[in-house]
Amino acid sequence: MIIVKHISELQQLVLQARKNNAIIGFVPTMGALHAGHLSLIKKSHVECTITVVSIFVNPTQFNNKADYEKYPRIYDTDIKLLENEKTCDILFMPDEKEMYPVPDHRRFDLGYLEEIMEGAFRPGHFQGVALIVSKLFDAVLPDKAYFGKKDFQQLAVIRKLVELGNYKVEIVPCDIVREPHGLAMSSRNLRLSKEDFNNAQIIFNALSKIPEWIQNKTIDDIKQQIKVMIENVPPFKLEYLELVDTFSLRTVVNIKEHRFITACIAVFCNDVRLIDNIEILL
Repeated sequence: MIIVKHISELQQLVLQARKNNAIIGFVPTMGALHAGHLSLIKKSHVECTITVVSIFVNPTQFNNKADYEKYPRIYDTDIKLLENEKTCDILFMPDEKEMYPVPDHRRFDLGYLEEIMEGAFRPGHFQGVALIVSKLFDAVLPDKAYFGKKDFQQLAVIRKLVELGNYKVEIVPCDIVREPHGLAMSSRNLRLSKEDFNNAQIIFNALSKIPEWIQNKTIDDIKQQIKVMIENVPPFKLEYLELVDTFSLRTVVNIKEHRFITACIAVFCNDVRLIDNIEILL
């Protein structure tokens, strides 16, 4: 595994690989790697000639400064993990000056995608995501890029970015990887106490009720019952639960008019914010 910190070094390696007709796979991360990240990297390793992984905690996508400052940074552990896995060929670890040598105030026309769910509760978040992913795509020049379905709305934003920027990259969605008790794997899980980590299974337990309830309850009733389930386990607090069309992400009003629905949830455990989703086929 080669570790590089500068875009010029990275592109030299990528262009050299391209001379040998290599297929470049890319997995962007913010570090604090877990089995979910490794599943993306393994998939790229199987499907591509060269796999590039980036680790960069991007300041522009945090609308909460404290969240940015508390985000886990365990770079030495991440490097050892990747070295042991032997599925990453190039690790790109830029600093903030490398990615933002000058202020970049570009905005992207993401439409309603930044007005609902994560967009509504984290203003500016998806502009920051689109900005850094565009910079990383320009740096890595990948053929395929791998993203987890846990960040369901982000996946739609990335697809929109590819359309807006006319990027010649295939976006590969990858299934959510869960802890044995159901909690979606996330770097933020490192900030949970042992007790809260164990109790966080309530999020997936609650989501798992929705396919059963959706046949005979109203959307408002489902939201209320999920809220009660979540908040009966202190200190968990429901921020939102939304049922959306899986493909358009438009809010579901009449369940009978849809065949593919995704239930998306955001929950606070003290100051740790956790998101998850479940796809429902009607």
